[in-house]
Amino acid sequence: MGVTEIELREATHDDYENVVAFTEDTWADRGRGDYIPRIYHDWIDGENQYTLVADAGDEIAGIVQCVMLSDWEAWGQGMRVNPDFRGRGVASAMTYDLFDWAREQGATVLRNMVFSWNVAGLGSSRAAGYDPVTEFRWAHPKPDADAESEMTLTDDVNAAWKFWTGSDARTHLEGLVLDFEESWALSELTREDLQNSAESDELLVVQDDGVRGFATVCRESEWENEAGDPETWVEYSIGAWDDADSARALFAEIARDAAERGAEQTRVLIPETAQFVSDTAYARVEISDDPDFVMGMDLTKSYR
Repeated sequence: MGVTEIELREATHDDYENVVAFTEDTWADRGRGDYIPRIYHDWIDGENQYTLVADAGDEIAGIVQCVMLSDWEAWGQGMRVNPDFRGRGVASAMTYDLFDWAREQGATVLRNMVFSWNVAGLGSSRAAGYDPVTEFRWAHPKPDADAESEMTLTDDVNAAWKFWTGSDARTHLEGLVLDFEESWALSELTREDLQNSAESDELLVVQDDGVRGFATVCRESEWENEAGDPETWVEYSIGAWDDADSARALFAEIARDAAERGAEQTRVLIPETAQFVSDTAYARVEISDDPDFVMGMDLTKSYR
């Protein structure tokens, strides 16, 4: 069966069983499950999004979703291709359909995230026209109500914004941080985001003869641990600092903040550079094993 015999259409709740059939074991070889079967019904009902399936009649050949994060930023996620239909152009066909939809919404860029170990996903993204944007990693400071920092903590929006606009973190990340609304998505940080964070008591700025770093709370969620029990997570959209001492101070403030919010686990997005990763290790903060890559498609250009 060729890709021309497959219909691209919006996903429905009736597609659930056929989607689960090829997504439930997506990463079984890496000891992790796929989130799509768990959240499918809520996932396809979200606002400002388009979930696409490749309908092959009795089977679903693939699924992917695009979400508008801002007036001009779109995010692609959940790309899965049924193993029985791989090598037939399904991923490319779905990707171009997403590009069309995002452009119609006014987006000028569509980004996605690919695990660094997902070689097939990286190759598929490049083949579809995505360019490399940046890479990041997760830091996991342990919540600690007694954590102490030798620096001063403020919520100065202007100070944080000035630091961010001139920081190596912003340069490496191309201005991107963990999106405040869409889980597992990155969007460009704005001064308004920092203002909203400060007003919600979610902006942490460490100072010591000038601004030394900052972090912003992104969201509080409940996720199941390996035993199937719920755990409270607090996510931080960005952790940025200028040296090892400021990293240690910022992580101490994050640890205390997370404890005050009742967190059992945390994750903080940090740039994947030798400095930021080694500073985190030097501060004795747990780090994820692998980085994640962000790719981007310039929708102002031709892609067909």
